[in-house]
Amino acid sequence: MTDGANRAAVPGQHPEEPHREGLAKRLNWLRAGVLGANDGIVSVAAVAVGVASATPQLAPLITAGLAALVGGAISMALGEYVSVSSQRDSEHALIAKESRELAEMPEAELEELTGLYEAKGLSRTTARQVAVELTEHDALSAHLSAELGIDQNDVVSPWHAALASAVAFTIGGILPLVPILLLPADIRIPVTFVAVLVALAVTGWVAAFIGGSQRVRATLRVVIGGALALAATFLIGALLGTTGVV
Repeated sequence: MTDGANRAAVPGQHPEEPHREGLAKRLNWLRAGVLGANDGIVSVAAVAVGVASATPQLAPLITAGLAALVGGAISMALGEYVSVSSQRDSEHALIAKESRELAEMPEAELEELTGLYEAKGLSRTTARQVAVELTEHDALSAHLSAELGIDQNDVVSPWHAALASAVAFTIGGILPLVPILLLPADIRIPVTFVAVLVALAVTGWVAAFIGGSQRVRATLRVVIGGALALAATFLIGALLGTTGVV
């Protein structure tokens, strides 16, 4: 029987409840993707609106927009890769350390596991029995889960994180470029404002929904922050365009 089938056959587990391994990390990736898209929307829109308010010409808009899109996606990917690589290296080091301790002092590790379950409210006898049975089944997994909250089969991949961040940023960044580059000069900025604020409202609501936080407050926070960013770059671009700097 496969591992997936074993999980599905756990006694007392309701199939509609999210008991699958790695669910928390999958939710974190989803939240990171939403936030990456949000970052792409704000970053690219701010640059595009700033340039559009300074000049109606398409060439500078295309150059600035694509530069912001490509540069931002690469920056997000690199940042995520470095961050997750550090996390992965730390997790691998902890797994290796725990494996070494289990090999060198199994009795001390068993006692430690017993103490951890006692601290969670089990009696000494029950905690000892749980620790023994888990150790017999998979000692390393038992210790990693109880002590460190790590699943050795669910260590994050920096490449996956980098790709997800780059894709999310790119998808978000394309949205404000469409009205900026395709619409007439007299309506491109207000339409972009509206499109960006609607998109930010959606991403803010989704992020709040995933995180279980207050949705209206989180959505307003994202929308207001994006509006301030767009207003600031619009004013800078308008000022530079008026003074003839660009």
